[in-house]
Amino acid sequence: MGRNMFSEEHEIFRDAFRKYIRNEVAPYLEEWEEKKEVPRSAWKGLGEQGFLCPWLEEKYGGSGVGFEYSVIIIEELSRIRADGFQVALHSDIIAPYIHSFGDEKQKERWLSGCATGDTILAVAMTEPGTGSDLQAIRTKAVKDGDSYVINGQKTFISNGVFCDLAIVACKTDPDAVPAHKGISLFLVEDGTPGFSKGQKLKKMGMYCADTAELYFEDCRIPEENLLGEEGHGFQYLMQKLQQERLVCAIQTQVAAETMLDLTIEYCREREAFGKPIGRFQHNAFKIVEMATEVELGRTFINDLLADHMEGKDLIKKVSMAKWWLAEMANRLAYDCVQLHGGYGYMEEYSICRWYRDIRATSIYAGTTEIMKTIIAKRLGF
Repeated sequence: MGRNMFSEEHEIFRDAFRKYIRNEVAPYLEEWEEKKEVPRSAWKGLGEQGFLCPWLEEKYGGSGVGFEYSVIIIEELSRIRADGFQVALHSDIIAPYIHSFGDEKQKERWLSGCATGDTILAVAMTEPGTGSDLQAIRTKAVKDGDSYVINGQKTFISNGVFCDLAIVACKTDPDAVPAHKGISLFLVEDGTPGFSKGQKLKKMGMYCADTAELYFEDCRIPEENLLGEEGHGFQYLMQKLQQERLVCAIQTQVAAETMLDLTIEYCREREAFGKPIGRFQHNAFKIVEMATEVELGRTFINDLLADHMEGKDLIKKVSMAKWWLAEMANRLAYDCVQLHGGYGYMEEYSICRWYRDIRATSIYAGTTEIMKTIIAKRLGF
């Protein structure tokens, strides 16, 4: 990978992880997709091998290694179309909130379970009436003595059905000006009275990702479950969105690479009118165009990863990567299905499953339109 980010030691780890998921994840993906869930045993298996939250310090159950190891895990899971197994969401998007903003008691209480797979995480921001407009959330947390009482509803929550712990964005000051200063984050455990989970939502793709609505009806939690400071929730979310969107961009890039490889192989083998279909000029040129965009995407991702590891502010560039790679991968998926012809429409061909899964990438973690809005502001508009 670019800028010498990966060493021989990293590649040894990649080989070990690749071998593990080929034996313990890939053979079960179809079963998980049919059931629309990943069993807890799969989470526990990853935890036992040290593949969950590897960046955590050893005192919290991690290995204390760099983000490069998370990148390897993200890439290899994406390569087998296992993004529905929300490992990156758990390890590299949600757990860092507890690690960065939690107090020592909270870290000691929950982080080790995140590393072992005993505590599956979800983050609850989106509501039925507020998608990208986080400042407009209606879920409220009202202080009552030494507790907070939460009322509201969240939707499209990944890991929502099986989560053991959810980070919930709530309004603690509905009258705050500006509105984002009235948002706080809370840690809500499964089984807390007043906290309930809806049925699995039926989605276009990414079937094995359990996605649900969450309900809070006079859900009382202790005040020590406030994450960080009251009124700082929006600020915390903004701080972590760079890595969240970078993770999404990595997944999308690998998806594009894999779809391209599948299609090149198919176009070399499939014959029509006496020759491989890849030798028809139109098809060859289309493949060349796709390959060029995929190569550009990889160069961009490599550069972003190196800069992210150095702690640079990449909000503008990551937003660019998030929207451009998602749109590129969606275009590529369309063309790859077309090049497969009728077989591309058949579930038994993986390109069909890639096609339905990839659509979500331009929606979650900030839509293409929101990414462009962020970039425009950074450009002074």
